[in-house]
Amino acid sequence: MRTQSADTDIKTEAAWIALLQRAKPCQKFAQVRSLSQTALSLSRRAIVRKHAHVPDVELRALFVQYEHGEELADRFRQYQKKRSHGES
Repeated sequence: MRTQSADTDIKTEAAWIALLQRAKPCQKFAQVRSLSQTALSLSRRAIVRKHAHVPDVELRALFVQYEHGEELADRFRQYQKKRSHGES
């Protein structure tokens, strides 16, 4: 087996791959879901740290902007404005 990671011992990597191959689909899905949740959480936390003075609604729009682009973020902001005016 050719190693996939330059900083990991080949025996360790082989053991890790064997564990992944034996894992049930639900276990694999749980790992992927956990990793995704962690990445989203870290992304949101970084946005809050960088923009601590910004209201919560705009923090959510910034998250959309960073993850999905300016166009969708603008649409999200418009939706939020319409929604807040409708509740008033």
